Amino acid sequence: MVTKQTSDFSILDFKAGEVLLIDKPHSWTSFKVVNRIRRATNARRVGHAGTLDPSATGLLILCTGKKTKEIYKYQDLNKTYSGIITLGFTSPSMDGETETKAHPIPEKLDEEQIKMVRDQFLSEISQIPPMYSALKVDGQKLYKLARKGKTVKREPRKVTIYSFDILKIDLPDIHFEISCSKGTYIRVIANDFGEKLGCGGILSNLRRTKIGEYSVNDALEVNQFLKSIDEKNLLK
Repeated sequence: MVTKQTSDFSILDFKAGEVLLIDKPHSWTSFKVVNRIRRATNARRVGHAGTLDPSATGLLILCTGKKTKEIYKYQDLNKTYSGIITLGFTSPSMDGETETKAHPIPEKLDEEQIKMVRDQFLSEISQIPPMYSALKVDGQKLYKLARKGKTVKREPRKVTIYSFDILKIDLPDIHFEISCSKGTYIRVIANDFGEKLGCGGILSNLRRTKIGEYSVNDALEVNQFLKSIDEKNLLK
């Protein structure tokens, strides 16, 4: 396992198989992270254990070589996220990546109402996957159809929210931390949260902080990792 404390990359064998903790930067796709690390390590096989949207940051678990056969072990783990729901807006992508539409926020909206709505998301809930997602329907990724203005039927999915803490309320922003089962769309929670409050809501910030017991605090930034690999190659 590679952590931020790792300094001796010469002991790692990426072709045989390693498990990496990477802190994905903003605007990078998960595929870009995988591709850059595949090229840097010369490992034929590199895969990740759970996609993050380009606008999200945080923990990616990557497996190389023979360890790619163990990706499922990490995919099934619970996830923890911190982020911001911004009330008073809606958008097709349920975040700020597509055109937003403004809606008035109720004047008397208070902390008690917000936490009452929050409580409705605890335990098992049903979600309809967003059109702007990497989910495939009939072999086509939904976000590619969405960009063409198309909408297709998506079946609801059961997910579990283990905890949903409101960290700070600074309207229109609600700062939160969520622990949930795999397959949970936090953008959908933001959208549904705002809908229940009658004013709309979008996900304006998201960071994955944990996958199971693995923490982003033990992860390497991509550029830090790539620099370390370059230095290792120079020493050969």
